[in-house]
Amino acid sequence: MKKPILILSLVLSPLFLAGCSHDPAEILTGPKLSPVGSGLRAPADPIPVTPRMRTPVSYRSTWDDGTDLYRDPRARRVGDVVTVIISMQDKAKLDNKTDRSRDSQIQFGLNWLMDVAGWQDKGQTNANLNTNTQIKGNGQIDRSEDIKLSIAAVVTDVLPNGNMMISGSQEFGINTEMRVLNVGGIVRPRDISRTNTISYEKIAEARVSYGGRGNLSDVQQPGWGHRIYDAVAPF
Repeated sequence: MKKPILILSLVLSPLFLAGCSHDPAEILTGPKLSPVGSGLRAPADPIPVTPRMRTPVSYRSTWDDGTDLYRDPRARRVGDVVTVIISMQDKAKLDNKTDRSRDSQIQFGLNWLMDVAGWQDKGQTNANLNTNTQIKGNGQIDRSEDIKLSIAAVVTDVLPNGNMMISGSQEFGINTEMRVLNVGGIVRPRDISRTNTISYEKIAEARVSYGGRGNLSDVQQPGWGHRIYDAVAPF
């Protein structure tokens, strides 16, 4: 009785080990975007910024030199809104081939003859070892993307050097399908135009996602059982 249980445990152990390499929360929902700013932060180091210089105040005057005479519509404080313009036309084509082969041969021989006091022993030993390894690989990627849209984002934090962290989300429903657009990153105030807009290529640590949820998205994805099997299958 113990032998079948042992065999079954040996067969199922690779499945559990393969499943441990995936986050259980991402098996059904897919990979998640990393938080904005994580690419600039080492495990024990803060975001590298320079300290903000205090704006000098004129002597015996209530006027602050850092204050604008007219209201600037550009976002600069936490809670302000800035419009992100996304215009992406990306094309990529990659073709990669790999062909590697290796042959090795080892021969070993030993002959001896001994004659002592009338006794004679003869022996012969031969050993041959041949190995042949060959690896071939072929990969090709051909993709084209054309995205044009705009989204309003909110300033969520202002770094000590004046750079701002922004985050925006937009949802709109079409019949039974919900389309979701998310954008986030770090922007410099000088890159924001006079119309309070900024292009996506000027956003550092940019995180842009465009997708949806609903009946159409569910049909386009494989079933949850198939996804779980692909995540834990060792072969």
